[in-house]
Amino acid sequence: MAGKSITATCDGCKHVCTCLSARRSVAFRNATRNRYYDPCMPQKPRGHGHDTRYVRMQKNFCFACGRNNSDGMRLKFGYDEERDCFVCRFRLGKRFTGPPGHCHGGIIATILDEAMGKVNKLRHVIALTSEIRVHYLKPVPLNQPLRVESREVRVRGRKHVNMAEILNQKGEVLARSEGLFIAIDPKKMFATFVDK
Repeated sequence: MAGKSITATCDGCKHVCTCLSARRSVAFRNATRNRYYDPCMPQKPRGHGHDTRYVRMQKNFCFACGRNNSDGMRLKFGYDEERDCFVCRFRLGKRFTGPPGHCHGGIIATILDEAMGKVNKLRHVIALTSEIRVHYLKPVPLNQPLRVESREVRVRGRKHVNMAEILNQKGEVLARSEGLFIAIDPKKMFATFVDK
């Protein structure tokens, strides 16, 4: 992955983090030197997360980032600690065509939604999209180097508001979004889809 400050990648993480509220294990804290630990994602330096437990997902068929979806986009995100944002570099092929030579608006929304969703990993929660607002500023070209960047805007209880931008090589913003994500308990919501 390009970029000097990318320190870790998430390639369709097979672990799902859930909140254990205030139950903090002394053994867990000692094992992680009083830092909260997620084996797939780096820690946010100023973060005050919760202890987490992991539910093993069977396979990741997510259209945007899933390794097990042969028809998907297979986007790979990394966390840029210096800029405090997630970054994914990609090119869009002909199969994502909307207007001639440019990407379909639904694919643009998918990329922005996926990027904003990655931000929730910093808080060690699974939060599902409740709503997103997309501003299509310029046509997004096919077969050109692009990147999407996402960061947290605010958190209030279970409500996580994140934003993302798709940029071209010149750093021009082509599309921008803001989304509301609601933290859920994946064990309850997806019980039939996880390994016990």
